[in-house]
Amino acid sequence: MDELENRKVFVIAAFVVVAFIFLTRLFYIQIIDDSYRSSADNQALRYVTKYPARGIIYDRKSQVLVQNQAAFDLMVVPRQAEDIDTIAFCEIMDIEKMEYKERLSKAKAYSSYRASIFQKQLTSDEFSRIAESLYRFPGFYGQKRTLRTYPDSVASHVLGYVGEVNAGHLERDSFYRSGDFIGISGLERQYEAELRGERGLEVLMVDVHNTVQGKYSGGNRDVEARAGADLATSIDLDLQVYGERLMNDKKGSIVAISPEDGGILALISSPSYDPNLLVGTKRARNYQLLASNDSLDPLFNRALMAKYPPGSIFKLIQSLVALENNVISENTGFPCNKSLVGCHNHTSATNLREAIQMSCNPYFHQVFKRLISPGKSSNYFVDNALGLSQWAKDVEDFGFGQRLALDLPNLKSGSVPTTEYYDKIYGKRRWAFSTVYSLSIGQGELEVIPIQMANLAATIANRGHYIDPHLVDKVGKDSNVVWSKNETGITKDLFEPIIDAMQWVVEKPGGTARKARIDGIEVCGKTGTAENPHGEDHSVFIAFAPKDDPQIAIAVYVENAGYGGTWAAPIASLMIEKFIRGSVSDSLKENRILEANLLDVEVDED
Repeated sequence: MDELENRKVFVIAAFVVVAFIFLTRLFYIQIIDDSYRSSADNQALRYVTKYPARGIIYDRKSQVLVQNQAAFDLMVVPRQAEDIDTIAFCEIMDIEKMEYKERLSKAKAYSSYRASIFQKQLTSDEFSRIAESLYRFPGFYGQKRTLRTYPDSVASHVLGYVGEVNAGHLERDSFYRSGDFIGISGLERQYEAELRGERGLEVLMVDVHNTVQGKYSGGNRDVEARAGADLATSIDLDLQVYGERLMNDKKGSIVAISPEDGGILALISSPSYDPNLLVGTKRARNYQLLASNDSLDPLFNRALMAKYPPGSIFKLIQSLVALENNVISENTGFPCNKSLVGCHNHTSATNLREAIQMSCNPYFHQVFKRLISPGKSSNYFVDNALGLSQWAKDVEDFGFGQRLALDLPNLKSGSVPTTEYYDKIYGKRRWAFSTVYSLSIGQGELEVIPIQMANLAATIANRGHYIDPHLVDKVGKDSNVVWSKNETGITKDLFEPIIDAMQWVVEKPGGTARKARIDGIEVCGKTGTAENPHGEDHSVFIAFAPKDDPQIAIAVYVENAGYGGTWAAPIASLMIEKFIRGSVSDSLKENRILEANLLDVEVDED
């Protein structure tokens, strides 16, 4: 009896132990180790990322610059796709069987049970062609997302483009996942955090035929995507389009600014490219084609990155700095002494206005000498170092030699030479005015970029201050962007003789920018010829208008085109009239510019 009882106890104990083992294992599988659960879920549930619509970008008149179009990624769960008819699938997808195997192997390397991208960025038309057949291929399904589209195919250097994240992006920012897209250049990059939005999630139930049966748990596990914020920019689309037409077959840039608020009205770098080329599956190939065009370099943003000597336009700053430091007055005259520095033939300037109008090099040689040799030290070299230090500070107050607070990446600063710079080259106190006099006419070690020159025109138009040049005025519906006001420290009244002279440059006989005249609009401008050691000089012109109610300030650079009055000045005048009046009145001037091919120009010296 005892033996039977013992056997009974043993059997019961064995069942208890076995049951405990099974229960423990089941607890481990279901609660501790989720690999089996994940496998089962992925067989019955589909986790679909809901990509947010990227923010739309508008111009100053609420015209669309960038918007979204529907696109699809073809997703695959490798474990579910093992027994499909690969021949039929490859025919529908128009791919080779080897390519299919390579893509599936890549997906398996990521996960056999989790979905990954098999084919990305299919357009709506491309996806609709295959969608009706997907039920035949378990494991494959479409996941909706959007692609950028540029309705007017302009402003590529302003707007930029988006591309797939790389390892560096994933390492720097945990927000992104493999397959996400990010702003690579332009406003797309600068305002990435605002434009991108927040992704969502949709959990769906699917049957063995890969057909969606509905939302899992009534949609309780779904997370709605949040669209990115829209951007309202200062760009005038009509002016941007017109400027790009004017710069066709030319190398250079145009930057137009509203002096009142610092908003950039147009920013053109030429040659340019259609931003739609860098969208979708063909982006990588098109980028390589654009990048390999070394002679024209359409990806290079000349408006923000090209460095030039300012040339004669810098005489405007020399005049203002000299007036503020009391080394000349508006009535100071100097003879046009060509033994000091070369100059074209004209009468000697008896005052500052005439000197600017005739762009007299010897005049500004003398002005600069007074600035650099202020008589503060009996030691000639020390005195020149003191003079240059003050001069460099005054010049930098105009926004030169530094990055402006522009809301675009890759902006260059240019350079203003300092005493430290020359000490490093020549030795401390072993240089003087005779070493640096070429700065007097905007040559030598001075380097500026076009947007700084447009900002100079805006500063003079404002009689001594500028608002940070910028592109975005508003993020989202209610968030206005506040930009800073910057003072030059030059007394306001001192700008009047400079502005008078700039008007003379355009309107008076003997002025160097007569081709910039516009009937009924007082244009104030200054020509320049930026020296180019590698070929023909660059044609440069800055201006603002109207004189007493400035609405637009502009800088135009046309590379290898010679004198500023020949090409840059008429281009600027066309842009000014287009902005102020909405159309241009001088069709002969317009046609001359539109029809000109200056990529291989013989310089016209009229």
